[in-house]
Amino acid sequence: MKLHSYDIDKRYEKSVAYFSMEFAIDQALKIYSGGLGFLAGSHMRSVYDLKQNVVGIGMLWSFGYYDQARNEDRSLKPTYTRKFYYFLEELDVHVTVKIDGEDVKVKAFLLKPETFGTAPMILLSTDTDENDYLARTITHKLYDGNERTRVAQEIVLGIGGTRVLEAINHKVDIYHMNEGHALPLVYDLYKKHYQDMTELRKHVVFTTHTPEAAGNEIHNIHFLHEMGFFNGHSLETIREIMGYGNDDNFSLTVGALRSAKIANAVSKIHADVANDMWSGVEGRCDIISITNAQNKKYWTDKTLVRALDEHEDYELLARKKHLKKILFDTVADQTGKIFDPEVLTIVWARRFAEYKRPGLLKYNFERFIKLIRNTKTPVQIIWAGKPYPTDHGAVEIFNELIHISHHYKNIAVLVGYELSLSKLLKQGSDIWLNTPRITREASGTSGMTASMNGSIHFSIDDGWHPEFARDGKNAFTIPALDHTLPIEDQDRIDNENMMDILENTIIPTYYKDNDEWVTIMKNAMSDIEIDFDSARMATEYYEKMFTK
Repeated sequence: MKLHSYDIDKRYEKSVAYFSMEFAIDQALKIYSGGLGFLAGSHMRSVYDLKQNVVGIGMLWSFGYYDQARNEDRSLKPTYTRKFYYFLEELDVHVTVKIDGEDVKVKAFLLKPETFGTAPMILLSTDTDENDYLARTITHKLYDGNERTRVAQEIVLGIGGTRVLEAINHKVDIYHMNEGHALPLVYDLYKKHYQDMTELRKHVVFTTHTPEAAGNEIHNIHFLHEMGFFNGHSLETIREIMGYGNDDNFSLTVGALRSAKIANAVSKIHADVANDMWSGVEGRCDIISITNAQNKKYWTDKTLVRALDEHEDYELLARKKHLKKILFDTVADQTGKIFDPEVLTIVWARRFAEYKRPGLLKYNFERFIKLIRNTKTPVQIIWAGKPYPTDHGAVEIFNELIHISHHYKNIAVLVGYELSLSKLLKQGSDIWLNTPRITREASGTSGMTASMNGSIHFSIDDGWHPEFARDGKNAFTIPALDHTLPIEDQDRIDNENMMDILENTIIPTYYKDNDEWVTIMKNAMSDIEIDFDSARMATEYYEKMFTK
């Protein structure tokens, strides 16, 4: 079966299957939760732009991640609504995987390249009448909180994905695991084709995205064996080929590092962190750096970019104010507040997680309130993002911010943080605030698409930011500190530095030096253009990972 509707560029002829648990392709296709999906979506768009021989393998989540609604008091209310996608084509393939001793049927759906301008995508589902109810629920919700369901999802992605590719006779040279979720594919390939890890590893590459424990799953090896994660191999075989000895704690990341010919971290700093984290893993592959990027063609406002290219500063500012008005229509619709496009607008928007510190801005609450009550040089602040529904700490922070916003007309907390709202926020903000604890943010790509739209990145010096930022020229940098300090000290110092820069540099520049502000905007848009467009990233994967 021919999947690609475009002619493959000869530079990218090697056939790659890119496995990811989530892809943020389009607002209409709700199969993603956060940065991992946004990155994968931009990658698939650049595959299409560059005419590469890549096919995406993902999951068709019947209920998506979750829908972000509000309770009566406007606090977060997770809801789940079944999704229907009439633009997908069901493939005539019949694939079965063994999960917890039971046969589970896997359906496959094709997203054609021309639908959204991406690589061809094969999306997998167990939600079919051929399965019992329990099996059907495997592909109901992305990142289901139940451990058995999560492992079942990984079996469907890894083993189900490889079997669908075989069923349609699609030859694959390289299997790319975007995070360790697809690791079961290794055990399917080992059983059928190689019986030798040295040979198998020539065909597998791996991307690690985070130093956070939640992103590096560990399960009991006996539990994984019982679930069918190892595709019927004996534990003796698995311990031998994976170098696990008598250790019963099985890390998906370690398994991937021992199964791939090469792996990559997603920024230069993250490569140092990852190599340090996994330095004690015997038999692991090298971890190089390929910094994440985003698809400029999808994310940028074309009129704004044209004003930059034509050196029309007046048009650039006029368009930015228009984009702010468009964003503020959503603010008014959700909160009943009318924001002013003349006022400096700060946005903090990404996945809500404690280490990203969404509440850092209010750490010194008295100073924060003084900032938002200032009428001479006012600011408007918008928060948005999706906390994991059972991450009660993150949900509590989200709801606390909503409670605070009730008392101030220049603070808004928005729900529905998906692709469309993300684009509105990046195009309509003046400052894009990024506040993770240092060394904890592997990349943090949201600031790239903000910078593409003239929203100035104001960030902790972590992830991709140090590779881009010229402090005061194209971004603003909260200075690095000793990350071994107690968390309380880190938060206090980072807050003080952030507020000093905001009060003494950013706000005065915005209100008193319009020419300088426009220069910084233009520098951000120009400097981000080449190195942080996903065309560069997609090319690097071929040059450094696939064809080596």
